Amino acid sequence: MYWVTPRHLAGDDDALAERTGDLLTGMGWRLWPTSRHTLLYVSPDELRGAEWILASYPFELGGLPVAWQLSARPHATSALTEWNAYFTTGVPHEALADLLVALDAREAPETGFDDPEAVLTALVAQGWIRDVDRPTNAATDPGFASSMSLEELPSLIQDVDPRPDLMGWQAWAEPVLGAPYLWCASFSASVPHDLVAVFAASLASPVPVTRRTLPDSAEGRLTVIRRN
Repeated sequence: MYWVTPRHLAGDDDALAERTGDLLTGMGWRLWPTSRHTLLYVSPDELRGAEWILASYPFELGGLPVAWQLSARPHATSALTEWNAYFTTGVPHEALADLLVALDAREAPETGFDDPEAVLTALVAQGWIRDVDRPTNAATDPGFASSMSLEELPSLIQDVDPRPDLMGWQAWAEPVLGAPYLWCASFSASVPHDLVAVFAASLASPVPVTRRTLPDSAEGRLTVIRRN
């Protein structure tokens, strides 16, 4: 067992499904296997959803398969979700867990009142650096291996707002420039900025995390604090 930092390069320890699923069931979310061989978790009020969709391999972000899709809707009877967020394999499960806890605690999961600055403030507070060319919508870690920015949404990202050219938060880790990404995340345009900020703050947290396996691509970029 390793205690390592930074979190954004620690990977998911091949435990993204198990850790996240245990958290959701522990919060009282109900679980249904679907005909697409996915696992759908729904909150008790039926306003929030989280689906492990890796088996269906719906699409990729940055060349990596999407593993989790989170969503929210204003009413339990609503046919369409208000927003969606997508996470590939490799994303640190601690950041996803903190986001889910915040989502579960919200009275109205589909709305928010903060502006995009909330996300950048959360990152800068943990030592990340604003992009020189885009200081109001992008930041990177001090090692320039991970970034988060407000970008035009990739294709297949679903949102209640049907307008084209929408902007949403994107995050990714690229430990070696030009090499495959370690993980990617995409938030549709209507995801409340304060929820994205929770993910951002956890992602950039300097607190060491435990891992049994370390990503090969992050070799030399991770600091091992302790071995058990």
